[in-house]
Amino acid sequence: MNSTDIVRAFWASMQSNDFDMAAREWLSPDYIGSWPQTGEVIRGPAEYAAVNNAFPGRGDWRFEEISLVADGNRVVTDTRITHEPLEIATHAITFHEISGNLILRQTEYWPDEYPVPAWREGFLKIDRQIAQW
Repeated sequence: MNSTDIVRAFWASMQSNDFDMAAREWLSPDYIGSWPQTGEVIRGPAEYAAVNNAFPGRGDWRFEEISLVADGNRVVTDTRITHEPLEIATHAITFHEISGNLILRQTEYWPDEYPVPAWREGFLKIDRQIAQW
């Protein structure tokens, strides 16, 4: 498998909502995940599974690839993450580093939707369909 295949298989595994299995199959034992916006660090597949299992709405999470860019052992994904019953729709921009056939490191950003700043109002047209938030 190449790096793109590994990352796509990881996201497909996350789609099952079996986060223990996804972590066990696709994350290196030396895995480190970081969320720079909060400073949190995830160490190892077990901790990754634990934090994902702690999210509300167990079993209804959906993961849709919006884009993927790869360069050797580095892959960047923009993934739309939704939970219809909780009315959640967000994106995760994830930088994956692959070692062997496993994900060694992920750096993930969770951008929040926000209103147009007052100084920019009227300059640009709002089109949610094209923007696909």
